[in-house]
Amino acid sequence: MRSFDVSALLRRIGAEPEPPSSAALTRLHQAFVERVPYEAVEIQLGRVTSLDPVESLDRILAGRGGYCFQLNGVFAAALDALGYRVTRHRAGVQMRPTDPPVINRNHVGLFVHDLDGGPWLADVGLGDGLHSPLPLRTGSYAQGPFTIGLRPSELAQGGWRLDHDPRGSLVGVDFDPEPVELASFSDRHEYLSTSPESGFVRTFCAQRADGSGWDAMRALTLSRVEETTKKTVLETPRDWFAALADVFGLRFSEEERDVLWRKALAQHEEHVSSTRP
Repeated sequence: MRSFDVSALLRRIGAEPEPPSSAALTRLHQAFVERVPYEAVEIQLGRVTSLDPVESLDRILAGRGGYCFQLNGVFAAALDALGYRVTRHRAGVQMRPTDPPVINRNHVGLFVHDLDGGPWLADVGLGDGLHSPLPLRTGSYAQGPFTIGLRPSELAQGGWRLDHDPRGSLVGVDFDPEPVELASFSDRHEYLSTSPESGFVRTFCAQRADGSGWDAMRALTLSRVEETTKKTVLETPRDWFAALADVFGLRFSEEERDVLWRKALAQHEEHVSSTRP
């Protein structure tokens, strides 16, 4: 079994090894989300992936990213290797206000302990969620143009609730307080990777954060969210793949490009048709 190469990850994201602290965690978290895209390209290509952090790291080192289980799995493994005490937690993402809050294991959250007198929430796998980790204390926190709220969860005693900014792509997330192993999400990973009902199967997506805002590609629509939101429909393969490379650092083989463009174009046309009066 290969070991997790934390040094290679630090080189990939341009970070230096530091003793554990809240300031060092913040620098590491920001470097990761700014350089490793949140994306579900393997799902769009119909490829089966595992939750093994070493395999997920291989894709990141090759210039790719992943979605929550893979990104937070890699980040947790890196924190372990750097001497942090980190625990993984069942979580549930509420996508729309009409959806009930849930803890259905469609997300994994990370609590980092023993820093500045208490635990912190780290989450590099939430798309436009967190640019920086947050202390697990009730309050409102600035994240670029967004304001994020933390409060006790109403679903799990001792758990936490993240309330996202209304301009974000989700409503909120509830985190269960009991630690679990990453392997306990394997069935949810299979469902989200293969089910026709999964948003990752239905729509191409890629997201990336920086200190000023968030970039997102959904099908053919590129969005930039700062104090205002700018949306651009990229109507040619040349423009679409150029944006994926320039904004998200994603580059593909000719075979992959053919599959991805056909799917994204069909998804865009379906969306336009569904919203047409």
